Amino acid sequence: MTRAETLEQESRWALPVAIATLLAVALIIASGFVNSVSGDGAAEVLRSVDENAGSVTLSGLMQALAFILLIAPLVYLFRAARARTDRVRGQLIGLVVIAPLFLGLSAGLAAFSQQEAADEFVAGKVQPTLTAAEAKEDCREERDDLGEEDFAEEFDPGKGETATAACENRKLEDDAASEARTDASLAPLATGMGLAGALGLVVALFYTCLWAMRTGLLTRFWGSLGMALGVATLFGLLPFLLIWLIYVAFMVMGKVPGGRPPAWAAGEAIPWPTPGEKAAAELEPEDGWDEDAGKIEPEDGGGGPKRKRKQRE
Repeated sequence: MTRAETLEQESRWALPVAIATLLAVALIIASGFVNSVSGDGAAEVLRSVDENAGSVTLSGLMQALAFILLIAPLVYLFRAARARTDRVRGQLIGLVVIAPLFLGLSAGLAAFSQQEAADEFVAGKVQPTLTAAEAKEDCREERDDLGEEDFAEEFDPGKGETATAACENRKLEDDAASEARTDASLAPLATGMGLAGALGLVVALFYTCLWAMRTGLLTRFWGSLGMALGVATLFGLLPFLLIWLIYVAFMVMGKVPGGRPPAWAAGEAIPWPTPGEKAAAELEPEDGWDEDAGKIEPEDGGGGPKRKRKQRE
């Protein structure tokens, strides 16, 4: 495309992309409030999933839609960088699309997988692989580590039940719940897609932010932050990624302080100067310098310094 066509296309899609980005952020945040599942152990969590099946499904679908919407800002930024330099590998656009799509599918499948596991566990169809003797031994070791008082607080016994018996029952139930999760038919697919999507997002976000920064579409700070957050999301630092996405949404609309970087309006790459180039520019005299004549006198003849003339032998 010509430069004018590129600018026209980016202008046409700026608002839809910004809306999709902000909606994705809102859905991710809201999904955490919608999901009312709670519990300390695996067994308690699955019982809570069974009791709150509707909220689990809704939360999973909200997360799935949010991740799919993230395709919009990533593709928009990737194509903008690609339009400004031929050095961007256009083939990677597939990864930019597939990574969020896989994450979305994984979120939806994980919700249904949890419900399947909860149904099987609550119905008593799953047996623990941990034996009663092993559970008893684990509880004895834990009691020795915690002490009698703390152990009794940790495993609050019911009527006619000792703390040790409560501990053994909980460990057997948690083991059965873990087995239910592992045996759920959708669990392998959800896990595989989630891992592939997460790794793909790391590469897609890092590569896109790198070239957006090199072409001047993102400042050095926001470009470097985006590259770092691609890796950080693997460690659960999703809130910081949401902040970056909010910035991208307002930057695309030109609503950030100082406006968008010049490369957006120019339709071509305007790389940011290196620290060395910035320092050299600051040291350069305002009126320029002539190696033979020295400081150049201003043309208006004002009170500037007079031109130095080189002495000839």
